[in-house]
Amino acid sequence: MSFDAQQYPYPSRREVVYSRRGMVCTSQTLAAQAGLDMLKRGGNAIDAALATAIALTVLEPTSNGLGSDAFALVWTGGKLYGLNGSGWSPERLTWEALQARGLKEMPLRGWTPVMVPGAPAAWAELHGRFGRLPFADLFEPAIAYAAEGYAVMPNLACMFAEGETSFAPYRTEEAFQGLFSTFYPKGKALKAGQILKLPDHARSLRLLAQSRCRDFYEGEMAEAMDAWAKKTGGYLRLADLKEYKPQWVEPIHTSYRGYDVWEIPPNGHGLVVLMALNIARGLDFAQRDSVETFHRQIEAMKLAFVDGKEYIADPRFMQTSVEYWLSEAYAAKRRSEIGQAALRPKPVDPNCGGTVYLCTADGEGNMVSYIQSNYTGFGSGIVIPGYGIALSDRGHNFTLNPHSDNCVGPRKKSYHTIIPGFLSQNGQAIGPFGVMGAFMQPQGQLQVLMNTIDFHLNPQAALDAPRWQWLGGRRIEVEPGVPAAIVEGLKARGHEVTIQPDPIPFGRGQIIWRNDEGTLMGATEPRADGTVAAW
Repeated sequence: MSFDAQQYPYPSRREVVYSRRGMVCTSQTLAAQAGLDMLKRGGNAIDAALATAIALTVLEPTSNGLGSDAFALVWTGGKLYGLNGSGWSPERLTWEALQARGLKEMPLRGWTPVMVPGAPAAWAELHGRFGRLPFADLFEPAIAYAAEGYAVMPNLACMFAEGETSFAPYRTEEAFQGLFSTFYPKGKALKAGQILKLPDHARSLRLLAQSRCRDFYEGEMAEAMDAWAKKTGGYLRLADLKEYKPQWVEPIHTSYRGYDVWEIPPNGHGLVVLMALNIARGLDFAQRDSVETFHRQIEAMKLAFVDGKEYIADPRFMQTSVEYWLSEAYAAKRRSEIGQAALRPKPVDPNCGGTVYLCTADGEGNMVSYIQSNYTGFGSGIVIPGYGIALSDRGHNFTLNPHSDNCVGPRKKSYHTIIPGFLSQNGQAIGPFGVMGAFMQPQGQLQVLMNTIDFHLNPQAALDAPRWQWLGGRRIEVEPGVPAAIVEGLKARGHEVTIQPDPIPFGRGQIIWRNDEGTLMGATEPRADGTVAAW
């Protein structure tokens, strides 16, 4: 893979980091160092990824936690493996039950959108198959930060403040008391530089380390979740937790200009990235910074996203096959609809979410693309008192349309927005990549991949480049770095363009590429507090 970053010198406070023996990239500096410590102890990329993920539940609790879901792509022994660690809905969460309550759509907060958390089980599953260090060792950094405290970083402080505002209406409700006592112990959001301690979280992490995470699903922690749900009106029960297991899946892929792009299959929406790439594959992109390039990218993403949002669901309930969505016949049909004017397809609500992404690599050739999420901020707002378990609100992505593949139902996985990505060529790994941010994720991945493959940017420049985000209909947001001539050109084609100065809605990505000499090249998102920890 060749790069010419000087052709597109986007401003950045970071440069590409190079190393040979190992690398960890994520959105939080201390978490990346936790993973690097495992590599230095003799662990592999899988150990490093798990230690980083576990630490992130403490160090970025506004985006993920012990109640999160997780997905992973693992390259080892010359093969790519996929793990779907998304949870299923409780047995009691039925369409009929929600109709009886008079609900017209799935709520975002409270017990109704809570699913069985998949992340702890995914940690144990990944370690059991590929890990090298003792499982309990992977928890040591996270336990220390939770028990002893750590300094809040600037982006985390902003997210705490946002959480305080969004959950203010629930402050007096009993079900939400764990959120405020755990993360707002002084009654208000912590500021950058203040110290956060999470003693309940430390206690839970010790239980997980000792039990290989089974306590979460059938021990003391499971019983606490069951009891709190019964007391405060939740659907979750012990049986829902005990009977859950993550799934090993075959990654799906498409070929794009000589490279293979890999994603986790549905219920995740990595399929949308592949659909958009297939549409874009038949179009010409002469230069990155042109109205034509922006317009065609946006239109390809719109068309793929509309179909993905409509049809992606738990694969047991999807009526249209993945093979159809990846076919050239489908791509050609959609590609033919792209003209000079902005289309108005059925809109989606691409609100930015609460997610962490990390990638790791070691000197032996192992690489991991890993993502873990509450969905929106603290998730449902339900935090189990005494344990610090923040439960996600992933069930919000179900529909209450009984004719939809993605209609709510018991023991069912909802449409899922977290998508780790992986790039290879001629059967050899190039590396993991990802962009956090709910419905921004496939949009961010498309832009980063095209920056890399079509426009030959190095990984840091690929992340630094200004982005767009489709909001539905003809509405798009762009970052201030997008040239004014492009903004005006898009408006002339019918796009409704808003310049958004806040960088968070445009996603937070990480990349590790391996070159032909085996050198690792790492990049981290300028829109986050992260780092590339290298050895």
